[in-house]
Amino acid sequence: MTDRTAPSSAPTGASPISSPLADLLPEGLADRLPKAAAATMRAMAAALEAMDLHGYDRVSPPLVEFEAALARRMNGDSPERMFRFIDPASLRMLALRSDITPQIGRIAATGLRDAARPLRLCYAGEVALIRADQLDPARQRLQLGAELIGSDTMAAAAEIVILAVEALKAAGAREISVDFTMPDLVDVLAAGPMPLQADQIAAVRRELDTKDAGGLKAAGGDTYLPLLYATGDIERAAGLLRELDDGGALASRIDAFEQVTARVGDAARVTLDPTERHGFEYQSWFGFTLYAGNAAGALGRGGTYHIAGSDEAATGFSLYLDPLIDALDGRAARRDTLFLPQGHDRGAADRLRAIGWRTIAALDDTDDAAALGCTHRLIGVDVQPV
Repeated sequence: MTDRTAPSSAPTGASPISSPLADLLPEGLADRLPKAAAATMRAMAAALEAMDLHGYDRVSPPLVEFEAALARRMNGDSPERMFRFIDPASLRMLALRSDITPQIGRIAATGLRDAARPLRLCYAGEVALIRADQLDPARQRLQLGAELIGSDTMAAAAEIVILAVEALKAAGAREISVDFTMPDLVDVLAAGPMPLQADQIAAVRRELDTKDAGGLKAAGGDTYLPLLYATGDIERAAGLLRELDDGGALASRIDAFEQVTARVGDAARVTLDPTERHGFEYQSWFGFTLYAGNAAGALGRGGTYHIAGSDEAATGFSLYLDPLIDALDGRAARRDTLFLPQGHDRGAADRLRAIGWRTIAALDDTDDAAALGCTHRLIGVDVQPV
């Protein structure tokens, strides 16, 4: 992949067209050259096929929508992150999507409102951000995902986690791990066994996010300190969480986590960080983050939530495969490609393409098979190595 570089103005006196800076892309955007583009398509197709095999039907919402309608369904994101512009046809504000999940909620609540529940949908498409995240400079990303609409039960959570793991494996991820969290943990505890004043809740949540013990004490959250250590391997962390849960407010959730873990089995390593909230601004009782040993950073997140506007329960996940594709890009196997010299047997070439051969036809006698990346040459009706 090319570097993501920021545009700069041309030197004084230089032609804007001839300047070496004229073709730089905006910061956070990049071309996908042939190998990266091919790796992207393979990973996307494989992940979508895994979802289809589990009964998830693909939908394809538009790249642009009316800004007001899109923002109304964006529980966990800010409309200020979206590129916005005026529609010359309607004179209304349009927005370029920064997340496909709200669009799936709109489809479920409108065009598929009468479809049987639970409704299983999947999707893939590009999203764009005005400002990138601190840990990821990309402002254009490929987002894939699945939504199980009409249910946020333990069974739904298990199905979605297993589907996310299988989709990642199909795309090329290895040594997958899933980190569970409880997005509304502070709200549940503050209303029950660990009461907090209304003005303390946000501060305690913030200090738990940053894992700051001193800040947590200063915010009046002394009783929440043990939560900082109830992390790691799911069996150990769930056990510690049970010991802290004297009133049983979290018992059903811990049970659900353990049941989901049992269903995942050996397909992925499962850990628990009950206070993690980054990326889980709108999820309810269950959230998870996905990682892989052959890619840097998080590859996706998911969990249970309610669709804004209709308040229908749902469980889903979103994958961002760019880090995985970057890792796989240089390791793609060289594809067999057949060089077709001028005057070649067209019938033979058609038959070979029909059985899967990729061909490149010579345009003149100077075309070089090896330079064009061909592995074989058609001689008469025979295929021979280059």
